[in-house]
Amino acid sequence: MPVLHLKAKPSGRRNQLELAPDGSVTVRLNAPAQDGKANAYLLSYLAEVFGVAKSSLTLLNGHAAPFKKVDVGGLSPQAFHMVLERFRVTKE
Repeated sequence: MPVLHLKAKPSGRRNQLELAPDGSVTVRLNAPAQDGKANAYLLSYLAEVFGVAKSSLTLLNGHAAPFKKVDVGGLSPQAFHMVLERFRVTKE
């Protein structure tokens, strides 16, 4: 199962995933970083992005840190990378 390494940035204006040219992933969340709310929003948002059930996502580590690892179940590695490519940010 694919594992997504990301940096979460809570308290944003909207939910947004960005894949940088170097391959790093940043997820901005419209949720406060308190009482696990941002982590719950993160998993809900990623379920929507990847088109999987929220129950197929597992936060492996980073519960109280900005750098997180999320197991994305229910997707092949190819489908996982295809979804991520839709969010690639290109420098102009």
